[in-house]
Amino acid sequence: MEENEKLIELDNVSFKYGNGWVLRNVSFDVKKEEIVGILGPNGCGKTTLLRLVYKALNPQKGGIRLFGKDSISRKEVSKRIGVVPQREISNIPFTVLEIVMMGRYQKSKGISFEVREDVEIVNDIIKQMDIYHLTKRYFANLSGGERQRVLIARALAQEPEILLLDEPTSHLDLKHQMECYSILKSLNTQKKLTIIVVSHDINLASEYCKSLILFKEGSLYIQGEPSDVLTSENIREVFGIDALVDKNPCSLRPRITLIEKKGEGLNYRTA
Repeated sequence: MEENEKLIELDNVSFKYGNGWVLRNVSFDVKKEEIVGILGPNGCGKTTLLRLVYKALNPQKGGIRLFGKDSISRKEVSKRIGVVPQREISNIPFTVLEIVMMGRYQKSKGISFEVREDVEIVNDIIKQMDIYHLTKRYFANLSGGERQRVLIARALAQEPEILLLDEPTSHLDLKHQMECYSILKSLNTQKKLTIIVVSHDINLASEYCKSLILFKEGSLYIQGEPSDVLTSENIREVFGIDALVDKNPCSLRPRITLIEKKGEGLNYRTA
């Protein structure tokens, strides 16, 4: 598959829970080796969109092509698409090492147990994600941030072609937020991994994503490069707030500063 070929194509996709439409007539595509950020207010359908892509849900209208195929089995999806959910609650007593090793299930060459290749891949990822000190601890006993890093490691152990992440930095401190996105960027450039990130952190998405998709009330509002998507007008229309948009002095990427109006004055808050 060539670099510019489309790995994900949505054509007028609509989805509803019960009688309420969550997504309406959504169309966009994601090309090989892109990092795409999906932004929008709570409840606009971002998480549902990811579930549709990895076939946990099926649209009531429209179609989704993956890897150039109109039809693809869930087994193939599980081999080629890695998923990092927003949260995962587990009281089953698995250690961190066991959780990450689960990512090798579909790719392992072993019959019942992991082989040396699996162990080497998992050990490399554990070091990369800075969770070696957690390997013997139980997943259920970890903090929210620690769990998130373990789930990312599990998805990477799968060696997917596409990685979907739902709010991957929501429980991470500033250091690990930056490290998380730096790892994603490295995976994108070195391993040619295609990545879609749902995020509420507009500035991080602006820094690391090649293109952004902005959703409003279940519909795609705009898609394009960060400089085209992140404008004061778009932020006001989608989020209902005023924002100053300038350029990060280091990267020259768009930078959002929220404007809080109090009386006749203005207070500024970085998004």
